[in-house]
Amino acid sequence: MRKALLAYSVAFLFSCGLLVSGMTDPRRVLDFLDVSGAWNPALALVMGSAVLSAWPFFRYAHRRQRTWLGDAFQWPDTRRIAPRLIFGAALFGLGWGITGLCPAPALVMLASGRAYLLIFVASLAVGMRLVGWWTQRSR
Repeated sequence: MRKALLAYSVAFLFSCGLLVSGMTDPRRVLDFLDVSGAWNPALALVMGSAVLSAWPFFRYAHRRQRTWLGDAFQWPDTRRIAPRLIFGAALFGLGWGITGLCPAPALVMLASGRAYLLIFVASLAVGMRLVGWWTQRSR
């Protein structure tokens, strides 16, 4: 129960941050990517503040063996950049650049009931299932 409550609390806080910062507006993302036109640095400021505010907590977590709820941390065991990571990042960036949508803001905006968000989230779910299937198949 504590895990679920903590997960919902963190998700709620993250969602509020996305709403307050305006990052649920695809136009902001597209304006950030438009470096030769109406460039808007808001996304860079939000990302920078997120990194700066999370950094001390990551430093703290790296000194601990377990999470606050008692689970063992699962840190990456390698610094090698796999082709799969590059392909996934490129695919994510392509979708983000075309739609201005990222999974977290899309889930927050899903409450609006707009059809294109339902299609986006359904496509996201299908893509996640395909990746899971492909990963299992390739092992």
